[in-house]
Amino acid sequence: MAGNSQRRGAVRKGGKKGPQVGSGGQRRKGLEGKGPTPKAADRPNHKAHRSAKSAAKRSGGAPGGRSGGRRQAGSSEVVAGRNAVVEALRAEVPVTTMYVAGRIDADDRVREAIKTAGQRGIPVLETPRGELDRLTDGAVHQGLAVQVPPYEYAHPRDLAAQELPGIPLVVALDGITDPRNLGAIVRSTAAFGGHGVVVPSRRSAGMTASAWKTSAGAAARIPVAQAANLTRALEDYRAAGFFVIGLDMDGDVDLPELELASEPLVVVVGSEGKGLSRLVRETCDQIVSVPMSSAVESLNAGIAAGVTLYEVARRRRG
Repeated sequence: MAGNSQRRGAVRKGGKKGPQVGSGGQRRKGLEGKGPTPKAADRPNHKAHRSAKSAAKRSGGAPGGRSGGRRQAGSSEVVAGRNAVVEALRAEVPVTTMYVAGRIDADDRVREAIKTAGQRGIPVLETPRGELDRLTDGAVHQGLAVQVPPYEYAHPRDLAAQELPGIPLVVALDGITDPRNLGAIVRSTAAFGGHGVVVPSRRSAGMTASAWKTSAGAAARIPVAQAANLTRALEDYRAAGFFVIGLDMDGDVDLPELELASEPLVVVVGSEGKGLSRLVRETCDQIVSVPMSSAVESLNAGIAAGVTLYEVARRRRG
């Protein structure tokens, strides 16, 4: 036989030429993409995920070391950029992991961040810049980022059940969407003897890193509860013996004449633009206004809350 047909091991396939039997599309799925690469902290087998998980266990799984009766909401947050990271660490924002780009050009901010992380036992991971880009969703990270765990919210009933000194005082937010306002109100609540803050679970600011920073550490001492239905939560407070007052420009009572200050109280703060929602307003026992000069149309929600809480504290001392 001519050619290589006599070569040992050679096999001549028979059959006619033409189209071959295909897979019927069964392997088409194997050719499809699997989507974007998950973040390092979201991949169970990645070192970043294991480090964040172990750090959360060491800290008790809750910001400020609080645990028990709290619900975890949302997802972890990444704070990127040298100034933002340093500010977050100075404000004692609960950080689980720090990411530092390989061969980073260290300046005073980077050195301070790494030193602070070492003092607090925060894992520091050297991360390739490409991975850091994905981790921060393309933000300008300057080679430095930290991961903040999801905040664990209290239940609104927990605030009424606390056995704390003083007359119960709770602040509820209605339509506050700026986390800096939330942080400022948490700070004022702590400063004037309040026992907690309630926020709706939808269309409301949450306890992000920005809110933590604005609270200047008060978020580690004052619980923040999340209500699926704010109106129902206010009704529950009333059933528990609280009086509910709402802040609004067109109030029934001026703040200096507030006689309910000595009672268990829920102070409801509405948004600066829309004020109190209809159902929340109807649930309040009184609508209270803060007297202002005619030159000012309205107060920032955080400032209005601070002024009201100060007056409540003043009247209670008197």
